[in-house]
Amino acid sequence: MQTILGANGQIAQELARALKRTYTDDLRLVSRTPRPVNKGDQLVPADLLDAGQTLKAVEGSDIVYFTAGLPPDSGLWERQFPSMLKNALDAAVATGAAFAYFDNTYMYPQTAAAQTEDTAFAPAGRKARVRAEMARMVLDEMAAGRIAVTIARAPEFYGPGSTQSFTNALIIDRLKAGKSPRVPLRDDTLRTLIWTPDASRALALLGNTPDAQNQTWHLPCSEPRLTYAQFATLACTVFGRPDTHATLGRTALYIAGLFSKGAREIRELLPRYEHDNRFESGKFKQRFPDFPVTSYDAGLRQIKHEWETGK
Repeated sequence: MQTILGANGQIAQELARALKRTYTDDLRLVSRTPRPVNKGDQLVPADLLDAGQTLKAVEGSDIVYFTAGLPPDSGLWERQFPSMLKNALDAAVATGAAFAYFDNTYMYPQTAAAQTEDTAFAPAGRKARVRAEMARMVLDEMAAGRIAVTIARAPEFYGPGSTQSFTNALIIDRLKAGKSPRVPLRDDTLRTLIWTPDASRALALLGNTPDAQNQTWHLPCSEPRLTYAQFATLACTVFGRPDTHATLGRTALYIAGLFSKGAREIRELLPRYEHDNRFESGKFKQRFPDFPVTSYDAGLRQIKHEWETGK
Protein backbone atom coordinates (compact mmCIF):
# COMPACT_ATOMS: atom_id res chain seq x y z
CA MET A 1 0.00 0.00 0.00
CA GLN A 2 1.27 3.46 -0.93
CA THR A 3 -0.49 6.42 0.68
CA ILE A 4 -0.64 10.08 -0.34
CA LEU A 5 -1.37 12.57 2.45
CA GLY A 6 -2.85 15.81 1.14
CA ALA A 7 -4.20 14.12 -1.96
CA ASN A 8 -6.20 16.83 -3.73
CA GLY A 9 -3.44 19.17 -4.93
CA GLN A 10 -1.90 19.17 -8.41
CA ILE A 11 1.31 17.45 -7.30
CA ALA A 12 -0.64 14.77 -5.43
CA GLN A 13 -2.96 14.09 -8.36
CA GLU A 14 -0.05 13.71 -10.77
CA LEU A 15 1.72 11.55 -8.18
CA ALA A 16 -1.32 9.26 -7.95
CA ARG A 17 -1.28 8.84 -11.73
CA ALA A 18 2.45 8.11 -11.77
CA LEU A 19 2.24 5.55 -8.94
CA LYS A 20 -0.71 3.77 -10.53
CA ARG A 21 0.89 3.76 -13.98
CA THR A 22 4.25 2.34 -12.92
CA TYR A 23 4.43 1.07 -9.34
CA THR A 24 1.24 -0.09 -7.62
CA ASP A 25 -2.46 -0.82 -7.89
CA ASP A 26 -2.77 -0.48 -4.12
CA LEU A 27 -3.08 3.26 -3.63
CA ARG A 28 -4.69 5.25 -0.81
CA LEU A 29 -5.60 8.94 -1.13
CA VAL A 30 -6.01 10.89 2.11
CA SER A 31 -7.40 14.38 2.64
CA ARG A 32 -10.38 15.96 4.33
CA THR A 33 -12.46 15.28 1.21
CA PRO A 34 -10.42 12.96 -1.05
CA ARG A 35 -11.35 12.58 -4.69
CA PRO A 36 -10.43 9.60 -6.87
CA VAL A 37 -7.73 10.03 -9.49
CA ASN A 38 -7.53 6.45 -10.80
CA LYS A 39 -10.04 3.66 -10.92
CA GLY A 40 -9.71 1.64 -7.73
CA ASP A 41 -8.13 4.33 -5.57
CA GLN A 42 -8.89 3.85 -1.88
CA LEU A 43 -10.28 7.10 -0.44
CA VAL A 44 -9.76 7.87 3.26
CA PRO A 45 -11.12 11.14 4.70
CA ALA A 46 -8.87 12.44 7.48
CA ASP A 47 -7.83 15.71 9.09
CA LEU A 48 -4.03 15.72 9.31
CA LEU A 49 -4.31 18.06 12.32
CA ASP A 50 -5.80 15.10 14.19
CA ALA A 51 -3.09 12.63 15.23
CA GLY A 52 -5.54 9.75 15.63
CA GLN A 53 -7.12 10.23 12.23
CA THR A 54 -3.68 10.53 10.63
CA LEU A 55 -2.47 7.31 12.26
CA LYS A 56 -5.56 5.44 11.12
CA ALA A 57 -5.13 6.78 7.57
CA VAL A 58 -1.50 5.59 7.44
CA GLU A 59 -1.97 2.12 8.94
CA GLY A 60 -1.02 -0.65 6.53
CA SER A 61 1.09 1.63 4.32
CA ASP A 62 4.51 0.69 2.97
CA ILE A 63 5.27 4.23 1.77
CA VAL A 64 3.68 7.53 2.85
CA TYR A 65 3.99 10.66 0.71
CA PHE A 66 3.43 14.04 2.36
CA THR A 67 2.20 16.46 -0.32
CA ALA A 68 -0.20 18.54 1.76
CA GLY A 69 -0.61 22.21 0.94
CA LEU A 70 -2.23 25.23 2.54
CA PRO A 71 -3.37 28.63 1.19
CA PRO A 72 -0.63 31.32 1.29
CA ASP A 73 -1.54 32.59 4.75
CA SER A 74 1.39 32.97 7.16
CA GLY A 75 -0.69 32.60 10.31
CA LEU A 76 -2.37 29.48 8.98
CA TRP A 77 0.99 28.00 8.04
CA GLU A 78 2.41 28.67 11.51
CA ARG A 79 -0.62 27.17 13.26
CA GLN A 80 -1.17 24.12 11.10
CA PHE A 81 1.70 23.04 8.85
CA PRO A 82 4.19 21.82 11.52
CA SER A 83 1.43 19.99 13.38
CA MET A 84 0.26 18.27 10.20
CA LEU A 85 3.78 17.15 9.39
CA LYS A 86 4.48 15.97 12.96
CA ASN A 87 1.32 13.86 12.95
CA ALA A 88 2.31 12.37 9.58
CA LEU A 89 5.85 11.57 10.72
CA ASP A 90 4.63 10.10 14.01
CA ALA A 91 2.15 7.91 12.13
CA ALA A 92 4.87 6.66 9.77
CA VAL A 93 7.14 5.83 12.71
CA ALA A 94 4.33 4.06 14.56
CA THR A 95 3.52 1.89 11.54
CA GLY A 96 7.04 1.47 10.16
CA ALA A 97 6.19 3.07 6.83
CA ALA A 98 8.81 4.80 4.68
CA PHE A 99 8.25 8.55 4.42
CA ALA A 100 8.68 10.75 1.33
CA TYR A 101 8.40 14.50 1.89
CA PHE A 102 7.66 16.88 -0.98
CA ASP A 103 9.45 20.14 -0.18
CA ASN A 104 10.04 23.57 -1.73
CA THR A 105 12.84 26.15 -1.68
CA TYR A 106 11.31 28.92 0.42
CA MET A 107 13.97 28.48 3.11
CA TYR A 108 16.91 28.89 0.75
CA PRO A 109 18.85 32.19 0.48
CA GLN A 110 17.16 34.62 -1.90
CA THR A 111 20.35 35.14 -3.92
CA ALA A 112 21.86 34.14 -7.26
CA ALA A 113 24.08 31.49 -5.63
CA ALA A 114 23.68 27.95 -6.93
CA GLN A 115 21.23 25.90 -4.85
CA THR A 116 22.19 22.29 -4.15
CA GLU A 117 20.99 19.70 -1.69
CA ASP A 118 23.66 20.98 0.71
CA THR A 119 22.62 24.64 0.60
CA ALA A 120 22.24 26.01 4.13
CA PHE A 121 18.84 27.39 5.06
CA ALA A 122 18.50 31.16 5.41
CA PRO A 123 14.75 31.73 5.79
CA ALA A 124 13.52 35.28 5.20
CA GLY A 125 9.87 35.75 6.13
CA ARG A 126 7.24 33.88 8.09
CA LYS A 127 6.38 31.27 5.47
CA ALA A 128 10.06 30.61 4.81
CA ARG A 129 10.65 30.06 8.54
CA VAL A 130 7.78 27.56 8.64
CA ARG A 131 9.20 25.62 5.70
CA ALA A 132 12.65 25.62 7.32
CA GLU A 133 11.16 24.27 10.55
CA MET A 134 9.35 21.54 8.64
CA ALA A 135 12.42 20.54 6.64
CA ARG A 136 14.43 20.28 9.85
CA MET A 137 11.74 18.05 11.37
CA VAL A 138 12.13 15.65 8.45
CA LEU A 139 15.93 15.84 8.57
CA ASP A 140 15.83 15.07 12.30
CA GLU A 141 13.72 11.98 11.63
CA MET A 142 16.11 10.98 8.86
CA ALA A 143 19.03 11.28 11.31
CA ALA A 144 17.16 9.29 13.96
CA GLY A 145 17.02 6.33 11.60
CA ARG A 146 13.73 4.93 12.86
CA ILE A 147 12.20 4.80 9.38
CA ALA A 148 13.40 5.37 5.83
CA VAL A 149 12.97 9.06 4.91
CA THR A 150 13.33 10.84 1.58
CA ILE A 151 13.14 14.59 0.86
CA ALA A 152 12.21 15.61 -2.67
CA ARG A 153 12.63 19.36 -3.21
CA ALA A 154 11.28 21.40 -6.11
CA PRO A 155 11.65 25.03 -7.24
CA GLU A 156 8.74 27.09 -8.59
CA PHE A 157 6.12 25.19 -10.57
CA TYR A 158 4.52 25.67 -13.92
CA GLY A 159 2.10 23.14 -15.29
CA PRO A 160 -1.35 21.99 -16.39
CA GLY A 161 -4.60 21.78 -14.50
CA SER A 162 -4.87 23.81 -11.33
CA THR A 163 -1.11 24.34 -10.88
CA GLN A 164 -0.64 27.29 -8.52
CA SER A 165 2.42 29.49 -9.03
CA PHE A 166 3.50 32.99 -9.94
CA THR A 167 4.33 31.76 -13.42
CA ASN A 168 0.95 30.18 -14.05
CA ALA A 169 -0.94 33.13 -12.57
CA LEU A 170 1.01 35.96 -14.22
CA ILE A 171 1.87 34.43 -17.59
CA ILE A 172 -0.12 31.33 -18.51
CA ASP A 173 -3.49 32.17 -16.95
CA ARG A 174 -3.34 35.70 -18.37
CA LEU A 175 -2.70 34.34 -21.86
CA LYS A 176 -5.67 32.02 -21.49
CA ALA A 177 -7.76 35.09 -20.57
CA GLY A 178 -6.55 37.03 -23.61
CA LYS A 179 -4.40 39.35 -21.51
CA SER A 180 -0.73 40.30 -21.69
CA PRO A 181 1.69 38.37 -19.47
CA ARG A 182 3.21 40.00 -16.42
CA VAL A 183 6.58 39.35 -14.77
CA PRO A 184 7.44 40.29 -11.16
CA LEU A 185 10.25 42.85 -10.64
CA ARG A 186 12.65 41.90 -13.47
CA ASP A 187 12.39 39.95 -16.69
CA ASP A 188 16.14 39.44 -17.24
CA THR A 189 16.79 37.06 -14.35
CA LEU A 190 17.21 33.36 -15.04
CA ARG A 191 14.44 31.19 -13.63
CA THR A 192 14.44 27.48 -12.81
CA LEU A 193 10.92 26.12 -13.25
CA ILE A 194 9.72 22.55 -12.82
CA TRP A 195 6.91 20.99 -14.83
CA THR A 196 4.49 19.62 -12.23
CA PRO A 197 4.02 16.17 -13.85
CA ASP A 198 7.83 15.79 -13.93
CA ALA A 199 8.00 16.67 -10.23
CA SER A 200 5.39 14.05 -9.38
CA ARG A 201 6.95 11.33 -11.56
CA ALA A 202 10.31 12.02 -9.96
CA LEU A 203 8.78 11.85 -6.47
CA ALA A 204 7.19 8.49 -7.32
CA LEU A 205 10.53 7.21 -8.62
CA LEU A 206 12.40 8.29 -5.48
CA GLY A 207 9.76 6.76 -3.24
CA ASN A 208 10.17 3.42 -4.99
CA THR A 209 13.98 3.40 -5.19
CA PRO A 210 15.43 1.95 -1.96
CA ASP A 211 18.93 3.38 -2.44
CA ALA A 212 17.45 6.88 -2.79
CA GLN A 213 16.11 6.79 0.76
CA ASN A 214 17.60 8.78 3.63
CA GLN A 215 18.74 11.54 1.29
CA THR A 216 17.62 14.92 0.02
CA TRP A 217 17.06 15.23 -3.72
CA HIS A 218 16.54 18.21 -5.99
CA LEU A 219 13.93 17.23 -8.56
CA PRO A 220 14.84 17.52 -12.26
CA CYS A 221 14.14 20.65 -14.30
CA SER A 222 14.47 21.53 -17.95
CA GLU A 223 17.74 22.96 -19.26
CA PRO A 224 18.88 25.45 -20.32
CA ARG A 225 17.31 27.91 -17.94
CA LEU A 226 15.37 30.77 -19.48
CA THR A 227 15.02 34.34 -18.34
CA TYR A 228 11.48 35.38 -17.52
CA ALA A 229 11.50 37.45 -20.73
CA GLN A 230 12.44 34.36 -22.75
CA PHE A 231 9.81 32.23 -21.02
CA ALA A 232 7.12 34.88 -21.57
CA THR A 233 8.10 35.22 -25.23
CA LEU A 234 7.97 31.45 -25.70
CA ALA A 235 4.57 31.28 -24.00
CA CYS A 236 3.22 34.04 -26.25
CA THR A 237 4.51 32.17 -29.31
CA VAL A 238 2.92 28.89 -28.23
CA PHE A 239 -0.41 30.60 -27.54
CA GLY A 240 -0.25 32.53 -30.80
CA ARG A 241 -0.25 35.93 -29.12
CA PRO A 242 1.99 38.96 -29.62
CA ASP A 243 4.81 39.26 -27.11
CA THR A 244 3.54 42.14 -25.01
CA HIS A 245 4.73 41.06 -21.57
CA ALA A 246 5.37 43.77 -19.03
CA THR A 247 7.27 43.91 -15.75
CA LEU A 248 5.48 44.64 -12.49
CA GLY A 249 7.62 46.90 -10.31
CA ARG A 250 7.70 47.07 -6.54
CA THR A 251 5.32 50.03 -6.46
CA ALA A 252 2.61 48.19 -8.39
CA LEU A 253 3.01 45.10 -6.26
CA TYR A 254 2.90 47.19 -3.07
CA ILE A 255 -0.29 48.91 -4.17
CA ALA A 256 -1.83 45.53 -5.00
CA GLY A 257 -1.02 44.46 -1.46
CA LEU A 258 -3.05 47.33 -0.05
CA PHE A 259 -6.19 45.78 -1.50
CA SER A 260 -5.40 42.07 -1.56
CA LYS A 261 -4.37 39.84 1.34
CA GLY A 262 -3.04 37.34 -1.20
CA ALA A 263 -0.76 39.97 -2.71
CA ARG A 264 0.51 40.91 0.75
CA GLU A 265 1.23 37.29 1.57
CA ILE A 266 3.59 36.82 -1.38
CA ARG A 267 5.72 39.90 -0.67
CA GLU A 268 8.30 37.92 1.29
CA LEU A 269 8.98 35.83 -1.83
CA LEU A 270 9.57 38.79 -4.16
CA PRO A 271 13.32 39.22 -3.51
CA ARG A 272 13.82 35.87 -5.23
CA TYR A 273 12.76 37.47 -8.51
CA GLU A 274 15.49 40.13 -8.35
CA HIS A 275 18.19 37.47 -8.78
CA ASP A 276 18.93 34.51 -11.01
CA ASN A 277 17.48 31.30 -9.62
CA ARG A 278 20.04 28.50 -10.01
CA PHE A 279 18.37 25.40 -8.64
CA GLU A 280 20.71 22.50 -9.43
CA SER A 281 19.39 18.97 -9.98
CA GLY A 282 22.58 17.29 -11.17
CA LYS A 283 22.50 14.70 -8.39
CA PHE A 284 19.13 13.37 -9.58
CA LYS A 285 20.10 13.47 -13.26
CA GLN A 286 23.32 11.56 -12.56
CA ARG A 287 21.51 8.87 -10.55
CA PHE A 288 18.59 8.62 -13.01
CA PRO A 289 20.09 9.52 -16.41
CA ASP A 290 17.16 8.06 -18.37
CA PHE A 291 14.49 10.11 -16.60
CA PRO A 292 12.77 12.20 -19.32
CA VAL A 293 12.51 15.90 -18.47
CA THR A 294 9.83 17.94 -20.26
CA SER A 295 11.09 20.92 -22.25
CA TYR A 296 9.52 24.32 -21.69
CA ASP A 297 8.16 24.32 -25.24
CA ALA A 298 6.58 20.87 -24.81
CA GLY A 299 5.11 21.81 -21.43
CA LEU A 300 3.54 25.01 -22.70
CA ARG A 301 2.13 23.22 -25.73
CA GLN A 302 0.56 20.60 -23.46
CA ILE A 303 -1.03 23.37 -21.34
CA LYS A 304 -2.43 25.00 -24.48
CA HIS A 305 -3.77 21.67 -25.76
CA GLU A 306 -5.43 20.89 -22.42
CA TRP A 307 -6.95 24.39 -22.31
CA GLU A 308 -8.32 24.17 -25.86
CA THR A 309 -9.62 20.60 -25.69
CA GLY A 310 -10.36 20.07 -22.02
CA LYS A 311 -8.16 16.95 -22.10
